[in-house]
Amino acid sequence: MQAIFLVDNGSLRPEATFNLRRVAALLSERSGYSVQAASLLHSNKVPAEDLDGEPAVTLGPAVEKAAQAGVDEVIVLPFFFGPSLALTDYLPERMAAAQGRFPGLRVRVAMPLVDELGKVDTRLAQWLADNVREQLTPETRPSVVLVDHGSPIPEVAAIRQRLTGQLSMLLADEVGCVTSASMERREGDAYRFNDPLLETLLANPALPEGEVILAMLFLSPGRHAGEGGDIAAINAAAMSERPGLNIVPTRLVGEHVGIVDLLQSRLQAALLGECLVEC
Repeated sequence: MQAIFLVDNGSLRPEATFNLRRVAALLSERSGYSVQAASLLHSNKVPAEDLDGEPAVTLGPAVEKAAQAGVDEVIVLPFFFGPSLALTDYLPERMAAAQGRFPGLRVRVAMPLVDELGKVDTRLAQWLADNVREQLTPETRPSVVLVDHGSPIPEVAAIRQRLTGQLSMLLADEVGCVTSASMERREGDAYRFNDPLLETLLANPALPEGEVILAMLFLSPGRHAGEGGDIAAINAAAMSERPGLNIVPTRLVGEHVGIVDLLQSRLQAALLGECLVEC
């Protein structure tokens, strides 16, 4: 008996849980498999009344509940761009705890949305380009900044750079330039691969005044990319300091309809045994 979970990191903002549920429902319809939404952390603290009366669940308790009901195989579909520590460290530890209680339980963690060692896949860049084009106005060639959260893992940060190069090629004839930035990073030279920070880039006179479109490399709205979140605050401060800037964020790439196709391909690969982690 099998259970499939679409898993994100989790958020205290209800909008993130709603988006995860929306994508899980679409994936269930598209794939023909029942896909449940669960978070690694945090979302179970959101009051149920803020989630249409349905409490959010975290993966650990959800897996143990499934095992109690007779499930002996779990497939985890990461709603993550790359192999963050949440997937490579925390998740295996949490699943090992569940397997301690249910020794016959098998767990497969599918590949994240970007496989740096796999074949070249431009789908995410194409969807980012779609989102940018929604914000283009005639007779303008704006600057485009691909922005993500920032990561302490070089392999995850490399995804931003790969996508920036792909996006630059896709938009070459439509925009003035394409560059990238992180929302935040840890202190110290060891994490310079996240530079420049978004606030630093927007303050730099080398970035032309005029329209700047932020290509939002985020999967769900929350305290960073949601309404009134950190990105919005950074944008507001930058436009206050440089009144010549007009910063326009795109939709989140995780809200693009194509994300379901990519997740379905990851699910099919996992069913055939191609996994990031198997335990």
